Amino acid sequence: MNKKDFDKEIEEINQSRRKFVTGAGIAATVAGIGTPAYSALASSPVKQPAMKTLRGKRFNLDISATMVNFTGKSRMATTIGGTVPAPILRWREGDHIELNVTNKLSSEDSSIHWHGIILPTDMDGVPGLSFDGIRPGKTYHYKFDANQVGTYWYHSHSGFQEQTGAYGTIIIDPKKPPPYKYDREYVVQLSDWSDENPTRIYAKLKKLSHYYNFNERTIGTLMRDIKRDGAKNTWASRKMWNTMRMSQTDISDVTGYTYTYLTNGQTPDEGWTGLFKRGEKILLRFVNSGGMTFFDV
Repeated sequence: MNKKDFDKEIEEINQSRRKFVTGAGIAATVAGIGTPAYSALASSPVKQPAMKTLRGKRFNLDISATMVNFTGKSRMATTIGGTVPAPILRWREGDHIELNVTNKLSSEDSSIHWHGIILPTDMDGVPGLSFDGIRPGKTYHYKFDANQVGTYWYHSHSGFQEQTGAYGTIIIDPKKPPPYKYDREYVVQLSDWSDENPTRIYAKLKKLSHYYNFNERTIGTLMRDIKRDGAKNTWASRKMWNTMRMSQTDISDVTGYTYTYLTNGQTPDEGWTGLFKRGEKILLRFVNSGGMTFFDV
């Protein structure tokens, strides 16, 4: 992005700083002009399919490009098994797991990293570190033993494919019943999604690290800090942040300005639902698959 384009985007941000993260349509209007700051969305969000669960010891997984619609705009996602999130993989402690992962992307290498799983180095799935990656049209045969129990997740470790949907949950059941009982369980996989190409998001952040952060320091907060901490301490704090070239209020590099947030592939506007009966004990398996977001639970 050249400086002219960058300045234009900054101006657009200044014109309209509100964006709903519900997944519903947006149509902001520039005050006094009456022209939309954002064009009306072409269609309504498409309800994503329910998460599938695959059980067993042997699996065939395809990584491919799939059209999705979370916000009313159709966008290309990177999917495993054709859905966002990918299918839940359910293994059993002690089993020997084998997975054939085929890269059906036309022009990108791909991979799957088994996050938190103890396994041989060449099965870890990190291109350039543990293997060369999976070329387009090729299949990689993962094989390892499930020597642990609990809730984990898997995701692409190639480019920005994880940020565009290539992630899923792993559940490894123990050989023996756990020391607690429950009536039913649900995976709650939390993630973030942007209609922007993640390479464009990254390019913006490289040029301005707080590009998506509008909660900036003001003269009001400066006076408050001086009153509370004294002028010397306040200026020392500001100097430290300026030396690091970081914004003190930049808690998350990417915010709801470009993100919507997903629970099991459902936007806040759709709302994910887990059914239960009165008096039941529910096991919730939380997984944070966000590319940038910290979720309060």
